[in-house]
Amino acid sequence: MNWEQLLSLKRQGDTSKRLRKEQDDTRLGFEVDYDRIIFSAAFRSLQDKTQVIPLSKTDFVHTRLTHSLEVSVVGRSIGRLVGKKIIEKYPHLQEIHGYQPNDFGAIVAAACLAHDIGNPPFGHSGEKAIGEYFSIGKGQQFKDKLTDKQWQDLIDFEGNANGFSVLTASRPGVTGGLRLTYAVLGAFMKYPKESLPKKPTSNIADKKYGFFQTDKDFFKEVASELGMIPNKTGDDIGYERHPLAYLVEAADDICYTIIDFEDGMNLGLVSEDFALEYLIKLVKDSIDSNKYNTLTTKEDRISYLRALAIGSLISDAVKIFVENEKTILEGNFSYSLMDKSKYKAQMDDIIKLSVKNIYQSREVIEKELIGYQIINNLLDKFVTAYNNKHEGKATNFDALLLKILPEKYHLEKESLYERLLHICHFVSMLTDGNALLYNKIVS
Repeated sequence: MNWEQLLSLKRQGDTSKRLRKEQDDTRLGFEVDYDRIIFSAAFRSLQDKTQVIPLSKTDFVHTRLTHSLEVSVVGRSIGRLVGKKIIEKYPHLQEIHGYQPNDFGAIVAAACLAHDIGNPPFGHSGEKAIGEYFSIGKGQQFKDKLTDKQWQDLIDFEGNANGFSVLTASRPGVTGGLRLTYAVLGAFMKYPKESLPKKPTSNIADKKYGFFQTDKDFFKEVASELGMIPNKTGDDIGYERHPLAYLVEAADDICYTIIDFEDGMNLGLVSEDFALEYLIKLVKDSIDSNKYNTLTTKEDRISYLRALAIGSLISDAVKIFVENEKTILEGNFSYSLMDKSKYKAQMDDIIKLSVKNIYQSREVIEKELIGYQIINNLLDKFVTAYNNKHEGKATNFDALLLKILPEKYHLEKESLYERLLHICHFVSMLTDGNALLYNKIVS
């Protein structure tokens, strides 16, 4: 892979090439992407979607929105630092093409901002609930009517693939979704493969999948434009990652490790003594003991250590990327950056404690159970009504139910797969609160 292609400013539908040196630096294309994402309805809905604690009304607990904003800030820093090193190594990128170090930060920041945009309500349990409606619920009835890959899309419903669809799918009057630059879409693609074969290798890029069958053609177009390296044979589609996708993943890894842990402390699920001990291990080389000892509140102590920890992890992520840049461009780096971090043991310890005390706490489990029931019920009611209407046998209840669908979902879908995916998309884009509201209406 080469950086000239990887930094493509092309957007869906373009008929002429966009050149970096012709860009208005006060309104750079990658920054336009950031604006388009932040003003989108899908992004705004993240303010009422679970990050760790479902349906929490506590103001200091993160939602998907605050998490995404923080990941974006971290990603921008990592991207700029990497960009500075890349421009120093390949000066022609700046001298001939006009790219600047901050371009890398702008691309990564935009992709980070969107990284959770396709996640269903109620956290990762929402993905599992949609998948299990088809794998072990009433949706099993559709298996024999779908191809293997279509079926896998549904039983392994994936927020990353849904996010790609949110960002790129056309609908009447809106061609190409948000029409983001291909560079940002490439950085967004953490798992650039289709749902089958499932985990064919231990390569981090094969861990999940990144697009639905409905979006395959455009996904291939983006990957081809960016010069991403194909790594599947026959009819299977998959690629090595866009290099900047590693930076998006690192920013997310850093934030959920540290910030989720901070939420656990603030909620009292992790004791301050434990928390401080774990965080200090991350920052022992940079902590100012005199300053730390002047902090009198738990909030200030945690905030100080959190900032130092994130700074340490950013520096380490940049170092790992720069050291492995050649291998990454060759498509031969099969790990996440933080898997190679000198702080991996400390991060693993924090995540292990978070799993025990936060993710498996009674409060989280109870609300995830509620989420499972709600999503299963909504899928059942709306899938039935939507299919009945298509087949000309809608009941009065079905007709009334479909009238409460938001206007943009009032579309005819000819194939069964597209109809099922359409309803999954509707349910996935509900906020936690709206899912509760719809459930009350249809129950």
